[in-house]
Amino acid sequence: MPTIFTHPAIPLAIGIGLGQSAIPKRLLVLGVVTSVVPDLDVLAFKFGVPYASILGHRGLTHSILFALTLAALGLFAYRVFHTSRFRTFAFLFVVAVSHAILDAFTNGGLGVALLWPFSSERFFAPWQVIQVSPIGTHFFSTRGVKVVLSELLWVWLPCVMLCVGLFFTRRTLTHHSSGTPNGVP
Repeated sequence: MPTIFTHPAIPLAIGIGLGQSAIPKRLLVLGVVTSVVPDLDVLAFKFGVPYASILGHRGLTHSILFALTLAALGLFAYRVFHTSRFRTFAFLFVVAVSHAILDAFTNGGLGVALLWPFSSERFFAPWQVIQVSPIGTHFFSTRGVKVVLSELLWVWLPCVMLCVGLFFTRRTLTHHSSGTPNGVP
């Protein structure tokens, strides 16, 4: 899995890139939390649940259905975010499902149960370019450094590019809709 520090890269890139008028600060904060919630399944190890179990790591909490459920739960508070139901649901769904997608690009583990409950099969992306993160104190090791460098290249760099692209697209659209050519008043 990517580290707990990297899963929030997706909501941060989208939220900062689109700006507070599209993704208000409270919704962005919930998006960051939502992006890491699927990894609460690591607690199953403490209860003796096997990794390969659907209740184990990267099981049902890494499914599209779980992402839909998290997004639907966010709808109960959409008014607090000062945005629409659709925007709340869409943002939370994208950031929740991004967790499983990022995990599918790692080079370790058993894959993700993306299609549960329709299939218990676990999937990997065609390219497993992200170094899988060690769980626990092993993170502070040479392997941990390799993981961070891998995440910087394969997750953070594309997220920075996404953020910048969204920012300039938003800025261009704002200037065009205000009737000023090329942003000149």
